[in-house]
Amino acid sequence: MNVLVLNCGSSSIKYQLLSMSNNCDESKVLAKGIVERVGLPEGLLVHKPTGKAVYELKKAYADHSVGVNAILDALTDSEHGVLKHINDIDAVGHRVAHGGEYFSGSVVVDERAKIDIEKCAELAPLHNPANLKGILSMEKLLPKVPQVAVFDTSFHQSIPEKAYLYAIPYEYYEKYRIRRYGFHGTSHKFVAEKACRMTGLDFEQSKIITCHMGNGVSVTAINKGLSVDTSMGFTPLEGVMMGTRCGDLDGGVITYLQEIEHKTSAEINAFMNKNCGLAGISGVSSDVRDLWTACGEGNKRARLSIDMFIYRMVKYIGAYAAAMNGVDMVVFTGGIGENDSEVRAGISSYLGYLGAEIDPTANDNRRNDAIISTPQSKLKLVLAETNEELVIAIDTAKLAN
Repeated sequence: MNVLVLNCGSSSIKYQLLSMSNNCDESKVLAKGIVERVGLPEGLLVHKPTGKAVYELKKAYADHSVGVNAILDALTDSEHGVLKHINDIDAVGHRVAHGGEYFSGSVVVDERAKIDIEKCAELAPLHNPANLKGILSMEKLLPKVPQVAVFDTSFHQSIPEKAYLYAIPYEYYEKYRIRRYGFHGTSHKFVAEKACRMTGLDFEQSKIITCHMGNGVSVTAINKGLSVDTSMGFTPLEGVMMGTRCGDLDGGVITYLQEIEHKTSAEINAFMNKNCGLAGISGVSSDVRDLWTACGEGNKRARLSIDMFIYRMVKYIGAYAAAMNGVDMVVFTGGIGENDSEVRAGISSYLGYLGAEIDPTANDNRRNDAIISTPQSKLKLVLAETNEELVIAIDTAKLAN
């Protein structure tokens, strides 16, 4: 079964075409790529077919329909394509940022689903409208092919009310559905299940804390296979400090800055999302690799930013261990979690009270997947590579069959 996975942003379309076995236990990436600068005068298609040379095409992609059509053309081209005809695509899976309270799992797209995805646009104004454009564009081009929506938020719909509500008047939840939604759900579930297979733990009987650390960062508590709390909230801004996001912040700071800096709410929102976090503290970069280089050159603010990041990660791990009355395993994933052994070691060094004992050799070995705790460690520490596109393809194949 050939599954096309689309991740439509406001001005980009990432894609992968995967061949899935009938029971979805095996998969092969046939091609992947991205269309950039959609809606701008000069766009770029970068197409990477497996076993063939990379193909690039610079031209204007007026909207998402044009971009999706270009992807289908690239996939079926006689030279750099991997399919004979677009009818060889059996199903299309879409990453959708926000499912609100409408979706507790992935769904086959129908009229009701499209309406509810559009309703969530006010919660994710940069993502959901683009996600819906991708669905509508593909609907026109491949009207008979089933489409599946996979939501960043759906795994977290199991979080109990005591954890997802904010301490503001309840009427605002009733009127506007202001609550914790959480994100990175596909990643958290995927790496938790993978880590259980690696360690022999039973996913549905274990207490797991997953740490997705990239430019966006979130921590999730998983108890007996269910998400019971997560660090991102109403938006992806809340939680641990991130590449450019501030994470948890006293609301009084927000109103104070608005007044003293004479900023609008939109300017403050952009500031908290794009100018804070590691970049804001270090003054160097939002990329941890650049920060380590700066540390080596004696930059104290770069070192401070990394120390702050590790400290805040540790606080969330400790909080979730307490919330679940114990923890069996901590899993590291995402760009930082998978590639930065020093950050993993720094976090793990705080977890001795939980019985954690890291294996330095295993931690320094930059394999994609590895158990990085010692055999004697009471708390299992695991490095697990995430693959959100594969999760989307698996859900799509199962629902479209």
